[in-house]
Amino acid sequence: MTETTGDDRRFPPALAAVAQVEFEYDDGEGVDFEPYDAFDSAEETTDWIRNWTGNHEVDGDVYRVFGQDGTGGLVALWGVRPGRPLVEQPVVFLGSEGESGVVAGNLSDFLWLLADGLGPMEVVEFQQREARPNPALADIAERHATTTRRPARAIITEAQAEFPSFTDDLDTLCR
Repeated sequence: MTETTGDDRRFPPALAAVAQVEFEYDDGEGVDFEPYDAFDSAEETTDWIRNWTGNHEVDGDVYRVFGQDGTGGLVALWGVRPGRPLVEQPVVFLGSEGESGVVAGNLSDFLWLLADGLGPMEVVEFQQREARPNPALADIAERHATTTRRPARAIITEAQAEFPSFTDDLDTLCR
């Protein structure tokens, strides 16, 4: 991720733990998230961002894709904070139909959202959705998170306030 992490593709232990959890979609009432057990390759990520934007001059260096929703929307760590490790980068969602948004300010806060039963697509698409706590994911967050547990709405609001132009900036890359 540029100078942030070089070409670091080491999968964080917290994401490896999340990958072991089966997410229940529950006819749209659950969480539509399919975590990966490794980051997509640099080549896959570049192909994806080029197809998503229609811009064949961009590359995917600032993204580490680690999951998707059922429609093919992707979830990634976005390396926007120079010099900071992967786990301190924001989590973003880029949907299959052009939806996009910042989900959490860092991996720890993302774990707390999952613990509250909110996935990346739900954060971006259904902002008023009520949390449905998940004990297995709460256990993972308690073991791996370095941030304190806060209400999901506070985590989301804080992250989106820190990166208010994410979607607009992404739109400028589209052709």
